Amino acid sequence: MEIDTILGDELLEEVFRRLHPHSSFSFSTADVSLVSKRWLRLYRSSISRLDLCLSPDNCTSPSLSSFLSHFPHLSFLYIVIIPTVSAFPDQILHSISSSCTKLTTLLIYHAPVSVSPLLSLSNSCPHLTYLSISLSTSVSFHWLRFFRSLQTLSVSFRFVPGESKHVDDDADAELKLENLTLFYIRRGGYGFDWLWRSCKNLKKLQLVRCEGVGDDTSVSSFVNCFKGLQEVELRTCGVVVHNILSKVLENCTSLNSLLIHNMVSSDGLLLQFITHSSCSLQKLDLRLPRVLENNHLSAMADRFRGLLSLRLHMCYLVSGEGLRTMALAMTNELQELALTDCKVEPGLLTILGQRFRNLRKLDLSYNGMLVDDEFIALLASCNCLRELRVRGCEGLTNASVISMFKSCKQLERVDIMECPGIEVEAIELFVLNCAGLRMINVEEDKLSIVSRSWALKKLVEVLDWL
Repeated sequence: MEIDTILGDELLEEVFRRLHPHSSFSFSTADVSLVSKRWLRLYRSSISRLDLCLSPDNCTSPSLSSFLSHFPHLSFLYIVIIPTVSAFPDQILHSISSSCTKLTTLLIYHAPVSVSPLLSLSNSCPHLTYLSISLSTSVSFHWLRFFRSLQTLSVSFRFVPGESKHVDDDADAELKLENLTLFYIRRGGYGFDWLWRSCKNLKKLQLVRCEGVGDDTSVSSFVNCFKGLQEVELRTCGVVVHNILSKVLENCTSLNSLLIHNMVSSDGLLLQFITHSSCSLQKLDLRLPRVLENNHLSAMADRFRGLLSLRLHMCYLVSGEGLRTMALAMTNELQELALTDCKVEPGLLTILGQRFRNLRKLDLSYNGMLVDDEFIALLASCNCLRELRVRGCEGLTNASVISMFKSCKQLERVDIMECPGIEVEAIELFVLNCAGLRMINVEEDKLSIVSRSWALKKLVEVLDWL
């Protein structure tokens, strides 16, 4: 009896759903279509996520609608549009609205959309909780009131020369948004006043490469979203970081996570925030190569005693002695530590290992001074590690890899890319002996046939990127 007649529809769909996208056994729609039309139909029906790259040359609105209709259980849709033709993104959005009524996540990149198709989307996809789009800077946010289930919104703004200024005079709304990410807000941008007044349930705010938070009216209403704010991320936002950080200091008492990358200068504001903040931070992530100094580290260790996660990147003004002083002053409750491209001088790792025995995640990437002896001593103390990254640590050799699986029995995720001293044989031993391994980042040419075979048997995800 043929397998096609033995397997029922529900069982075959379950088989398709369980196939890991990175597994060697994964296959494409073309592969399935070679079996039978039934397999193709059931395979498409089992798919909940779809990634597409579209252009006017390879797609029309009717053809996309017809194609998407074959995926009735689609909940996650990621689309990259190339090139950015003005009307094409709106046509794509209309096609999605007519065919994907069960969507919960939609990401559309590289082309701004208009309000009309967004309104259509809000009616057709009532379960949408995550939306990532691009908008013209002249488009207001009033359409958000029609997305009743939306919890996460990411918007990248595209400036269009000659566009008119938006006048915002609508009454406030009670948006359910909990996570908001905004890219490329221009200085004095219009239309944000209504957004800040309506985001009363925000828990996480991310600003990326923003010159401001809106015009004068928007700036005054910006603090309206601070009441329950728990996480703030400011990535490459230049001088506007000073204004935002001062407002967080004055108005936000519920903050437990702060990320600041590439602050131009602090003029004492960062130290003032650390020493006077009423927040009980648990996570702190800083990449401030020209700002962060030893006195900041001492203040952090003294003020934020409840830290569970500390990530420091490119601390060029911080000395090894400063890092040592900070480690000794902190409590031993830290669960995540990252010192990437920092001055990890001899003796520091021994102190870290003795001080932070509860570490679950450790990132020491791009530390040229890291060598086997100290790293092995650190691992002997940190036997609770589940994630370990040593990318770009050129001083490590095979001995360090062997120590990883001998000392850290709970390791699940490891990144050992760009480590020339680590060879094929060590990778093979690691994959064989690391019982809990779930993911490894390593160059493809360092994976032997044995390593690949064992990774496949143990369902280990192997990556050669990121």
